[in-house]
Amino acid sequence: MAFGSFDSGGTTQPMAEINTTPLVDVMLVLLVIFIITAPLFHQAVPIDLPQVDSTPLDDKPIVVNLALDGQGGLFLDGVPTSREGVQAHLAELAPSQPELHLRADRVTPYEKVADILAVAQRAGVMKIAFVTEAAGK
Repeated sequence: MAFGSFDSGGTTQPMAEINTTPLVDVMLVLLVIFIITAPLFHQAVPIDLPQVDSTPLDDKPIVVNLALDGQGGLFLDGVPTSREGVQAHLAELAPSQPELHLRADRVTPYEKVADILAVAQRAGVMKIAFVTEAAGK
């Protein structure tokens, strides 16, 4: 019998006890290893860094506000303009990567909005935001 006792008068039931001593030994060894190696994780080299005064860079993007009214009229930063005027203005600002904030009236035909998006794409504008109002107003 593999799980029985050595005396022949014992019961034939398997032994249901687990020896936890090796488990405790392994856990204590792991704890000691962790206690010894934990201070080694923080290896900082003391460096005397120079101190300088500098101003942070303000890299605020250029924002171009463009509005389309219900009749298809264009307003660039609040000033009425034409499609060609928008195209020239966006092409002029393209190297500085401007943001186009597009406000379109609710009844503006989709064709007009798509045309302005095509103009912005040809001018090299990569960031376009559609400005809306919160619901309930």
